[in-house]
Amino acid sequence: MEWYQYFSGFWAGAFFANFVPHFVNGISGNKFPTPFAKPHGKGLSSPTVNVIWALFNLLVGYLLFRFARVSTQESLSLLLFFLGVACMSIFSSKIFAGKEKM
Repeated sequence: MEWYQYFSGFWAGAFFANFVPHFVNGISGNKFPTPFAKPHGKGLSSPTVNVIWALFNLLVGYLLFRFARVSTQESLSLLLFFLGVACMSIFSSKIFAGKEKM
């Protein structure tokens, strides 16, 4: 595999992880921060905007996952994919911890 496929695998994991909070909040009818909120990234967006943002993240994550050719046969690609999931999950937990104050 080429370096850019490993790089893509990492970002595929990050996009998949970012899909989850926006989708869950959106389909639950909750407002949640998105990059489109005012103030940018700190305000709360409507549930519909969150579902659309989640679906965009899912699509990009899927395309990157396919491009990266992440598989169980290639341990490093799988590790980097899960590292992307872990990094975005931890980053999101820190960013969204104070969303009630936004």
